[in-house]
Amino acid sequence: MAKTNIEDTDLYELLDIQITATESEIKKAYRKKALLCHPDKNPDNPKAAETFHELSRALEILTDSAARVAYDKVLKAKAAAKLRHQELDSKRRKLKEDLERRERDGLSGGRNTGLTDEQKLAAEIQRLQKEGSRLLQEEQQRMKDEIQKTMRNISEPVWDSSLNRIKITWKAEKNDPTNGGYDESNLKRFLKKYGNITALIMSPKKKGSALVEFSNKEASEMALELEKGLPDNPLTLKWLNERPILSTKKASNVSSLVTDRDYESMVLTKMRQAAERQRLIEEMMKEDQQGD
Repeated sequence: MAKTNIEDTDLYELLDIQITATESEIKKAYRKKALLCHPDKNPDNPKAAETFHELSRALEILTDSAARVAYDKVLKAKAAAKLRHQELDSKRRKLKEDLERRERDGLSGGRNTGLTDEQKLAAEIQRLQKEGSRLLQEEQQRMKDEIQKTMRNISEPVWDSSLNRIKITWKAEKNDPTNGGYDESNLKRFLKKYGNITALIMSPKKKGSALVEFSNKEASEMALELEKGLPDNPLTLKWLNERPILSTKKASNVSSLVTDRDYESMVLTKMRQAAERQRLIEEMMKEDQQGD
């Protein structure tokens, strides 16, 4: 990460607060911004980690009274110098820069042993780094606990796939080899633009009929409302059962490593999907027999 001099950064602007902000306002602004770019929430974004580091440094300096006084002096001096510099014409600006350079050279030659505002600020920052900011450590631990609590308690929508089935019908003669212009391939082409298809079954006995199951609610509803199929032989879509419902379950903390239990769960899931597909086929065949 490219290091920037603290005197070149407006810490108040970084936190979106006024220079007169209280410690409480500083901590509140820090929590709001740091929560968004915390490394735990953005593991693949190095920029987020850099921003989080800058925010932590701002909190550390602005909540330490001595460091903040030193920082404010440097910030105000730079703002005043910038304003004066802008008011000078080019000729006077060059004279001013030459004078400031000679003054710096004089200071480096040992004729002035007093510390500049920048040096005082650097000393305060060095002190903080040695001592460690208790408040910063507390805030960072609080942030981490809040993120972990959010990950444990967040409710995720779970689509009940057993109700998420749509029956598709179209006109097709019993002996029509083209099945009215539809087959599994072009039905998928029509439907996949709405979302992931869990299963698509063409009726094994009855022409002009199929069942489709989407993996989420939005895809199912969009397909049901919008899809028309071929212009000269439109599709009719309707729920196979009663209108699907949405249930919720609490998300669990999932390890990033695949365990034996995870593998067993995955195998069982595949088996359930295969059994569900077979039941879907049997259900469609039963409906075809009832319709004959």
